[in-house]
Amino acid sequence: MPKVALAQVAPVFLDTTKTVDKAVAVIREAAANGAELIAFPETWIPCYPLWVQGAAGWDDPEVKQTFRLLHDESVTASGPEVAVLKDAARESGVTIVMGVNERDEQFSGGSLYNSQIFIGDTGELLGVRRKLMPTHGERLFWGLGDGRGLSVYETPAGRVGGAICWEHWMPLNRFAMHSLGEQIHVAAFPDVPPFHHLAARSYAFEGRTFVLAVGAVLSMKDVPTSFPMRHFLEARNSEILLCGGSGVVGPDGEWVVEPVFDDETIIYADLDLSRIPEEQLALDVVGHYNRPDIFQLQVTAPLASPVVWTSVPEVAPSRGTTSPPS
Repeated sequence: MPKVALAQVAPVFLDTTKTVDKAVAVIREAAANGAELIAFPETWIPCYPLWVQGAAGWDDPEVKQTFRLLHDESVTASGPEVAVLKDAARESGVTIVMGVNERDEQFSGGSLYNSQIFIGDTGELLGVRRKLMPTHGERLFWGLGDGRGLSVYETPAGRVGGAICWEHWMPLNRFAMHSLGEQIHVAAFPDVPPFHHLAARSYAFEGRTFVLAVGAVLSMKDVPTSFPMRHFLEARNSEILLCGGSGVVGPDGEWVVEPVFDDETIIYADLDLSRIPEEQLALDVVGHYNRPDIFQLQVTAPLASPVVWTSVPEVAPSRGTTSPPS
C-alpha cells in the first residue's frame, strides 16, 4: 500500500534557486515520513504567474519585464535545477512529480511551457509532460504541449501519470490517459478551489484511478515589493492569492483525504491500489464499458521539427537540433 505526499507549500516567488532548495527540504521530510511519491503544484518552480490575466497589454513594458523575469527563472529538463531534484529523488528514494515553468532548449530557447517533470526514485528523468492547451490568458505565456507527454510511468508506488489544471476538462486527453492504465494520477493546479475538485473527482471516477489534486498556497506577503506587477495582485483585495485546497480522491470519486485549505503543509495518504479493480467491475471506460467498434481515438505523439532543410543554407542555423543536410 504506497504512501504518497502532496506538497501544499508556497514557492519562493520568482526565485528558482531558493524554490528548489525548499523543494529538497520538502522531499526529504516527506521521505522521512514514509512517502514513496511526492507531488507538487502546477508551475511551482518558480511560481504560477498569477498576473497573467492582467498581462495582455501590447508592448507594455511591465508585461515584457515580468515575462523576462519568469523566463530567466524557468528551468530546462536537462538543467542544473532538475539535476538537484534528481539527486534528491535518488538520495531519498522517492518518485517526484514537479510542476515547472519549462524553458525550451530544443529549438529557439525563447518559448516557455507549463510542464510536469517526472523523476524516478533512482534519480532518472522519466519524462516531461507539457500542458496541451494553456487556459485563456495563459496562452500569452506558454506554448502548446504535444502528444509525447501522454505517458504513464512504472514506479515503486504504482503506475503514475499526470495532467495539468484544465487539461482535466479535455475529454480526449482523459480517455488517452485512461487507456494507459494509470493507478495514481497527479492533478496539478495553481490551487484547488471547489470547481477544481469537480475536475479531480470526475477524473478519478471516470478513470478508476487515485487522483492527487495538488495546489499551492501563496499570500501577498510572499510577493516582493519590487515585483513590477505587484499592483495588479494587490487589486484583487485579498491577502490570500492561492488557497491550497489539496486532497486525495479514490477510484470511486470520493475523498480519501478531504481538501485542506489555507495551510502550508504536506498532505499524506496511503493508497490501497486493490480498490481499482473493485471499482472497474462497474465501469472501465477503455475496457468493458467501451465500444471500440464505434469510437476510436488516434493520438499523434512525435514532435515535428519547425525546419526541414532541403538544401544547404548560406548560414547554418545556430540553434536547434535539426542540422541542414551535407
